[in-house]
Amino acid sequence: MELLLAIFLAVLTGIVAIAFYYEHPKAEIPHGISERRKLYVLHYLMNFGLGLATFLDKVGVISEVHLLRVIMETIPPLKDSRLLIKDLRFERVKVRIYQLKTSNKNLRRGILYFHGGVGRFGSIRAYERKCRYFCRKTNSVVVSVGYRLAPEHPFPAQFEDCLTAAIHFLRTAQDHGVDPSRVVICGDSSGGTLTAAVAQALVNRRDLPKLRAQILIYPFLQCVDLNLPSYQQNKGVPILLKERTLVLGLKYVNVDLGIIEDVFKGCHVSEDRRLKYQKWVSPDYIPHEFKTRGYKPSPTYLPSKEVCEVSEPMFDPVFSPLLAEDSVIAQLPETFILTCEFDVLRDDGLLYKKRLEDHGIKVTWCHLQEGFHGTVFLALFGKVVGFRSGAKGLQKIVSFLRLL
Repeated sequence: MELLLAIFLAVLTGIVAIAFYYEHPKAEIPHGISERRKLYVLHYLMNFGLGLATFLDKVGVISEVHLLRVIMETIPPLKDSRLLIKDLRFERVKVRIYQLKTSNKNLRRGILYFHGGVGRFGSIRAYERKCRYFCRKTNSVVVSVGYRLAPEHPFPAQFEDCLTAAIHFLRTAQDHGVDPSRVVICGDSSGGTLTAAVAQALVNRRDLPKLRAQILIYPFLQCVDLNLPSYQQNKGVPILLKERTLVLGLKYVNVDLGIIEDVFKGCHVSEDRRLKYQKWVSPDYIPHEFKTRGYKPSPTYLPSKEVCEVSEPMFDPVFSPLLAEDSVIAQLPETFILTCEFDVLRDDGLLYKKRLEDHGIKVTWCHLQEGFHGTVFLALFGKVVGFRSGAKGLQKIVSFLRLL
């Protein structure tokens, strides 16, 4: 037994060494992030977790995706006596509903929350702290959606579950003490993608109340150009490295990882699509102040017919909401967009902001100058893990919600 334990510890030590020497050098911690040492440690621990998950998957102990899901859930928060929390199903979709116990005869605001995790990770439990926080701070009824995850449930099952939950909630809002005209949908990262896609899917539903607003927290919105200024400037900034973004995205839509280099070159976009999308996705639409940290126009490569065919799912507006038609964009509700300076997805948010404003949609924009991808998610895990930028982002979101 002692020998087995020693072997296990030796293997773990090896994984730590591999994570440090092969993964850490890829990371760049910019001086603009005020708590750089904390992010350094966080990145190191993430690489350890990824290395451990890969090793245990290869030796057949537990699949990589399942272990990473367990790690993401962490330790659940203690019971909160101020809240009434119940688990239900909106048709086939698992949800958890949070509301204050204080008696209130008036109908409240409703918030439907779609968690992040690239469609493969995340859960109701992982986002327990954030949903409780929004419930307490805004006196809203919060519904956390436990949509099905890939790879067990391939794309677009995640979108279908979120849309089902949204339709059900809009139809039954008053049963949960919610004013149906004050329903807001919200999500972070890939949850922001789902939020944008659901809002777009609902614009022509005349049988349902209109959404009051959508909140997009550092969302992924397009896979046309992965060489925008934010991708160039932040390619090595934790938590979401440039290459990791594409790898996770391709796994989500079940596209062969062998096309990664072609996608970075833009060979996955046909000539017809380039002509269509250039009016929505272009570095020319990124304000100059976001190019000062460095930007070099990318060379143009000819599209590959084979790669274009394989990449077809990547242009579905469910996966890339920035590519929705103007007729859809023009009908979207009031929007809150949060972007982070040190995030590869920053420019996705900036481009969507421009599209919405060009169509007369009211947009409230919060830019976290010291922020990085994931900072809002980490904000409620205490001072050891949380960052000031994330706390600021949460406060801005709460202020926006209170005005609705």
